[in-house]
Amino acid sequence: MQIAPALTEALGVSEDAGIRIEAYDGSGAGGGDVVLSLNSPLALSYLITAPGELGLARAYVTGELELHGDIYAALTRLGAIKIKPMNWSERLRLLRDLGGISLLRRPPTPASEVQLTGGRHSRARAQAAIAHHYDVSNQFYSWLLGESMAYTCAVYPDESATLEQAQFAKHDLIARKLDLRPGMRLLDVGCGWGGMTMHAAREYGVQALGVTLSEQQAEWAGKAIAKAGLSNLAEVRHLDYRDVSEDDFDAVSSIGLTEHIGEGQLTDYFGFLYSKLRPGGRLLNHCISRPDNRAIAQAGKFIGRYVFPDGELVGPGRLLSEANDAGFEIRHEENLREHYALTLTDWSDNLDRHWDESVREIGAERARVWRLYLAASRLGFERNNIQLHQILGVKTPSDGNSSMPLRPQWQ
Repeated sequence: MQIAPALTEALGVSEDAGIRIEAYDGSGAGGGDVVLSLNSPLALSYLITAPGELGLARAYVTGELELHGDIYAALTRLGAIKIKPMNWSERLRLLRDLGGISLLRRPPTPASEVQLTGGRHSRARAQAAIAHHYDVSNQFYSWLLGESMAYTCAVYPDESATLEQAQFAKHDLIARKLDLRPGMRLLDVGCGWGGMTMHAAREYGVQALGVTLSEQQAEWAGKAIAKAGLSNLAEVRHLDYRDVSEDDFDAVSSIGLTEHIGEGQLTDYFGFLYSKLRPGGRLLNHCISRPDNRAIAQAGKFIGRYVFPDGELVGPGRLLSEANDAGFEIRHEENLREHYALTLTDWSDNLDRHWDESVREIGAERARVWRLYLAASRLGFERNNIQLHQILGVKTPSDGNSSMPLRPQWQ
């Protein structure tokens, strides 16, 4: 039996699924504007030796499997396929039809699949995990993220807003929730390329300190701060947030850091941020979460091995409890997951526009990782498999004066 019909039958791909499978033996089956091309037996070996998302990722990032057409549409349709159950005799017959026992030989692990060493979330391993994802190429990130260089969920005033408008709106929403005013001191942990740090300094006259574990981010941010004439107000250091020695900050912003620190570190994390604030100071924690507290925290195999090594997500209830137990009075919380789906759509469009340059800059394999990651994440936010929560907490003084308005003024 030819490969494409055998695989189509095994996967349960119906004629109206909108997916066509083409194989290296010249066979084809199914129909639609999304085409999966198996370019060599290695594609099948990847799929068979690591069933599910990891095998698909390995086959795709190496180019042994090609997705023709819109990758978001492809993942949407693939996600709707229900693989029919097979007994052992059916599995053996399928293996024979596809090419035999040689397909069970594990193919080479792709170069872009990371293998970290050392204790999970130890300082050295955390540095390596951050470097894997962020110390890729500032030039590449500028194509992907646009002028803002903001690599976190934007906030869209409406669906017609541009990515730049939405990123400005995100930073400004955080600034207003923190009630930033001239002369205040802000600590921005996990500051990335310094977007929030510079926004606070430029728009609110705040003395802002940003810290990041990425050396390339810190280098880029330092130059951007100097170019913007903000060196008297803003600073970004290449530093573990736990090594910040200053305290008595008026506000702390954490935008996209919590996902990296690990579930087991949450108590110390929120406790440390609490200790950095003056009485009455505010924390805004902005991070991706699970939709509930029942799912395991560790990322899936594709995200964990290719995108965010050691990344862990917990439910919003856990985040609220940890912040509350650290001493914060929780004053506001909101879920912005639809905004992240829009953000990822804009990033995907940027990547498509700069695809050829990105391949030259970071290599075809890593560029494919990004294309797959962005489309899969968009789908995850749209389907409520993952969420994005902003939590506002206050280090309320003993007299109970939180300095919060009777009703939110940031809306």
